[in-house]
Amino acid sequence: MLTVASDIEVLARFGRALADPIRCRLLLALRQAPAYPSDLADALGISRTRLSNHLACLRDCGLVITVPDGRRTRYELADERLGHALDDLRTAVVAVETDRTCVDADDEGCC
Repeated sequence: MLTVASDIEVLARFGRALADPIRCRLLLALRQAPAYPSDLADALGISRTRLSNHLACLRDCGLVITVPDGRRTRYELADERLGHALDDLRTAVVAVETDRTCVDADDEGCC
């Protein structure tokens, strides 16, 4: 049964999805158009096994859905507004001092 997540859960899931460059690339690719896993793996230059793990994470985060298409399964963004959100995040100006990183960069892998 689907439930509506709280604002904090939504942001945490979105952050988890964006924490990995491959998942970011997947979301940006799916922002352009729905796609099949084999096409996504080829476009991103990664193995299908690795792609499958990242798609599973994006599904678990609620950001992508699967759509049966005959014997194949197509992936697409769960909500078209996610594409707009990705565009807004991508084009937002982030002020970063080049000589600084997050205090947790070494432990948490951020920045």
